[in-house]
Amino acid sequence: MKALQKGFTLIELMIVIAIIGILAAIALPMYQDYISKSQITRVVGELAAAKTGIDAALFDGKTPVLDEGTTATTEVGMGLQTTGGTVRSNLINTLATTFAAGTGAGSVTATLGRNANADIHTATIAQNRDAQGVWTCHIQAGTATGWKDKFIPNGCENSAAPN
Repeated sequence: MKALQKGFTLIELMIVIAIIGILAAIALPMYQDYISKSQITRVVGELAAAKTGIDAALFDGKTPVLDEGTTATTEVGMGLQTTGGTVRSNLINTLATTFAAGTGAGSVTATLGRNANADIHTATIAQNRDAQGVWTCHIQAGTATGWKDKFIPNGCENSAAPN
């Protein structure tokens, strides 16, 4: 009587495990890069959404601010949960606005941190407005250890020092 083979041999199982290991070694870094790029794109979008509030405040002759201020200022929607509190976005560690009185030139700048991927911690994203009302996006890697230029979304540029 012939014995029937039941199951897989040890070498077959080892080959399958080796193939899975090779695929995982290739896929994991690609997935981390994808996460970093999507998080940067998200923060760029969040800052871009604040541009409308900033323009509206400037057109009304007010100074755009991050949290509620006086009647001479307008909160731009990026804001802090409470005055002196944390930024609403869970990817942004610090957020700042600077606008020159009278000219409308300035910027809103976010430094990544908190729940952002470790590869992009400390990178800064700035939406800059010139006196004519033209907005530009600038990204600086800062001391981000895993920074790659491919993380920069379309419409933004890598700059050593945001204007």
